[in-house]
Amino acid sequence: MDRNLAIELVRVTEFAALAAAKYIGRGNEKLADQAAVDAMRSSLNSMTIEGTVVIGEGERDEAPMLYIGEKVGQGGPKVDIALDPLEGTTITAKGGENAMAVIALAQDGGFLNAPDVYMEKISSNVSKKDKVISLEQDIKTNIKELAKYKKVNIEDIIICILDRKRHLGYIEEIRSLGSRIKMIDDGDVSAVISSILPENNIDMYYGIGGAPEGVLAAAALQCIGGFMQGKLIFKNEDEKKRALAVNINNFNKTYSLEDLASGDIVFSATGVTDGTMLKGVRTNKFTGETHSIVMRSKTGTIRHIVGNHNFNKKNLEY
Repeated sequence: MDRNLAIELVRVTEFAALAAAKYIGRGNEKLADQAAVDAMRSSLNSMTIEGTVVIGEGERDEAPMLYIGEKVGQGGPKVDIALDPLEGTTITAKGGENAMAVIALAQDGGFLNAPDVYMEKISSNVSKKDKVISLEQDIKTNIKELAKYKKVNIEDIIICILDRKRHLGYIEEIRSLGSRIKMIDDGDVSAVISSILPENNIDMYYGIGGAPEGVLAAAALQCIGGFMQGKLIFKNEDEKKRALAVNINNFNKTYSLEDLASGDIVFSATGVTDGTMLKGVRTNKFTGETHSIVMRSKTGTIRHIVGNHNFNKKNLEY
């Protein structure tokens, strides 16, 4: 994949983040999400790619969202696209932390075509060859094995988990062991990434969130390393039919990191609100500042990019 695409991709997430930032704290999730979608679509259509959205906002009849199967770009290399124009719509509307615009490109077939269902996820900064943690083990065993691997006390282990009713049982088990918990309201893509980066002081991410977000997180981990597994959760027969439509017929499979995302991947994220990984958008009447991270799996390159945007310039290109 052309390395110049990495810089083009940063412009896509910058544009989406700047658009969504206008709605921080305004209490309107739909307007924030729509602004990010429109900005991201416009930017993607200016890129020199022949892109297909495989992880997106829904099916074709839900347009104007960036729908699964949508074609974007002006022509060029064929790429599959996984995206979330605004990961953390509720966060943005409430003015909370860790909202960001996210996108990843891969070569054809590089992403699991995950249906929009739930996925059980586990991730940590451990080597997959050491077989420390797994979705085949219960949460207590995973914590004990992780503490042993890291040579720390169980009480020192910090687990990141979404603050949801469905996680109450897991939360009780974690606390019964004496381990600590960092709860988040939303944004499990950034949470999975944070479990890999040592500066964030998170030892493991665990919980049930969206499957599309799981694929996006896996794309990032292919660039920075670490361990991740995912398992699709189906609530009814309709969800299983949706899985069959994208050629998923093993409903009990545990997906490895390589199953979720593989090959030459470029990943970009730009902060909308301040978070553990990225600073949020800063704007005044005339200028805007963005903080982005762009990564490539083939080279292992990670770049932090601060963008300064002049709103007075005509025909501004982010």
